[in-house]
Amino acid sequence: YVAYGPLAAGATQVVFEGIPTYPNAGRFWQMIEKHKVSIFYTAPTAIRSLIKAAESDEKVHPKNWDLSSLRILGSVGEPINPEAWMWYHRNIGHERCPIVDTFWQTETGGHVITPLPGATPLVPGSCTLPLPGILAAIVDETGKDLPNGAGGMLVIKRPWPSMIRTIWNDPERFKKSYFPEEMGGTIYLAGDGAVRSEDRGYFRITGRIDDVLNVSGHRLGTMEIESALVAKTDLVAEAAVVGRPDDVTGEAVCAFVVLKRGRPTGEEARQIANELRNWVAKEIGPIAKPKDIRFGDNLPKTRSGKIMRRLLRSIAKGEAITQDTSTLENPAILEQLAQTN
Repeated sequence: YVAYGPLAAGATQVVFEGIPTYPNAGRFWQMIEKHKVSIFYTAPTAIRSLIKAAESDEKVHPKNWDLSSLRILGSVGEPINPEAWMWYHRNIGHERCPIVDTFWQTETGGHVITPLPGATPLVPGSCTLPLPGILAAIVDETGKDLPNGAGGMLVIKRPWPSMIRTIWNDPERFKKSYFPEEMGGTIYLAGDGAVRSEDRGYFRITGRIDDVLNVSGHRLGTMEIESALVAKTDLVAEAAVVGRPDDVTGEAVCAFVVLKRGRPTGEEARQIANELRNWVAKEIGPIAKPKDIRFGDNLPKTRSGKIMRRLLRSIAKGEAITQDTSTLENPAILEQLAQTN
């Protein structure tokens, strides 16, 4: 994906390894100016941490660099919340570069739902429409189509050239995971929840299916709670939400939050946590209020900027971390997030 694809298409590329905030958070913008980069592709998590940096330190704000060479911006790795989309659009694209919000998976072998730059009208937070030849749909647990406006599971109904064809030495697991019997055994299950807008039929990814929480019988997508938290733009830079078992409600909402200022402790942390709970109640409803809110200097991420939610799930449950953390860019953060306020 990183080397052969762009080179086969005749593209010149700048491949950057490291974290976007070292030696300072102007690193990306400096590289764009220096190399006259025309297409910039990054993850929503990276964008959110750069918003935090730019707003707390004028010196690393993107306005200090010449970004006029940019033609197209891209977003990848997880759904992008509308606030981050708008900041990206204004401050990096200067309101003239289309943002290609790409939905794809390693298993799909390439983008499957994405706007075509300059051709598809954009909606912040939506990956818009499937590429030609991709028959994407939203269905219920039995594989039955759902109407626009109703959330369900994202599937692809017909094969396409670059799709996954098996799992090494485990064809049965391949069939069970991606073509479940209960859906008829013939449609590809992406493992993501999604909803189509009523007006345009645009797709919006709501998060992984296993990230749907069941709180007192109400189904809540972790993505919508995360989006509500980062919509509190005066306070919150980043947020990740996971579920943990709860004796009373079945599952409880647990939020890990990075503020736009230093990490609070003690009474101050409790005060801010309450403010955020009330904010989520106002944005979504009282049922979505996080039971636990933990503050960190940052979140556990892979080097490509993806939040490792499985590690957060273990922390929320109070379990020891036994999973592989070798791809983590900042392993020390796990200890900090394990501390309760």
